[in-house]
Amino acid sequence: MTLLLIDGDIIAYKACASAETPTNWGDGLWTLHCYEHDVATILEEQIANLMKAPVQDCIITLSDKDNYRKEFAPYYKANRKETRKPMLLGWAREYLTSKYNTVMYRGLEADDVLGILGTKNRDTIIWSADKDLLTIPAKHWIDGKVVEITEAEADYHFYFQTLVGDNTDNYKGCPSVGAVTANKLLSSGCTWDTVVAAFKSKGLSEEVALENARLARILRDGEYNTETGEVKLWTP
Repeated sequence: MTLLLIDGDIIAYKACASAETPTNWGDGLWTLHCYEHDVATILEEQIANLMKAPVQDCIITLSDKDNYRKEFAPYYKANRKETRKPMLLGWAREYLTSKYNTVMYRGLEADDVLGILGTKNRDTIIWSADKDLLTIPAKHWIDGKVVEITEAEADYHFYFQTLVGDNTDNYKGCPSVGAVTANKLLSSGCTWDTVVAAFKSKGLSEEVALENARLARILRDGEYNTETGEVKLWTP
């Protein structure tokens, strides 16, 4: 049986944000309200649409409240602290947990759970709107078709992400290296040495490059112990 691995964080956030409705009460007073029924309806519509993939069932992954990356990089996603989360986001997670087979691992993000499950069980297809999942060698459901990403392609995306960083997740990558430069560097040599050389050319050490790599790394099978919650940090 082929399973679709769904990023539950993304569909929950989208459903809750879409269901919020602003109301103008007059005299300058505005409020937001949100109905549980609307959130549930949007969630079900999203899942039904995703289940058009050639699969028989699904697993929905969710992020834990703790994040192992913050243990060695406290600044990771620190830029999101003041960002308001949609109403009923907690309710949406509870709804998914009560109705579907959901998986959450201690200290991990939903992305990591997707990566671990997708590389452990090859009879799966991953769906996520997050480009970070391109670093996972597995089958992916992208734009209505199954796309298989090889290990070489996944490693390319991983090194690429290490070089360019991710402003959304608040890690900077290699200074002044954008998509064009990263592709140019990796096309001439898709190796860790290439990444390190780029960082050193900006006066930064291999340790800085390694920290960015570990932030960019979406975990694969063998890099997490489900019994102890221990992460095996990526090492070149």
